[in-house]
Amino acid sequence: MVVRRVHPDIEAGARDYEEWSRNLLADPRTRAIYDEEAAKKEVWLQLVEARMEAGLTQVQMAKRLGVSQAQVARIEKRGYGAYTLKTLRRYVAAIGNGLSVEVKIVRVDDAPKAEKRPRATAARGRAKRAS
Repeated sequence: MVVRRVHPDIEAGARDYEEWSRNLLADPRTRAIYDEEAAKKEVWLQLVEARMEAGLTQVQMAKRLGVSQAQVARIEKRGYGAYTLKTLRRYVAAIGNGLSVEVKIVRVDDAPKAEKRPRATAARGRAKRAS
């Protein structure tokens, strides 16, 4: 049995990243942006997986929708965020499945507060460089 050890610098870097990530996502505005981008990722990936599970290519999907293959590719593109309910319904119907939409309301006032950390000012930065 081979036991691999992780270098202490890598472990420290991973801990620093996890702490930075937790602090970043503790800010309600940053968390909202993160959640929105994550939701976009989930939609395109779910569409691609559903099409592939149905055994359809993008060309076949395009024929079912009456659009070009390029339009199907755009709908399935990572980060695409201009979905309309009509487009999603047509896409899912072309596969032969039903559409389920979940709405979550998150109030910024109810989100956990970010930990306040002192910020370096431009004046402090110039003073450090001068010394």
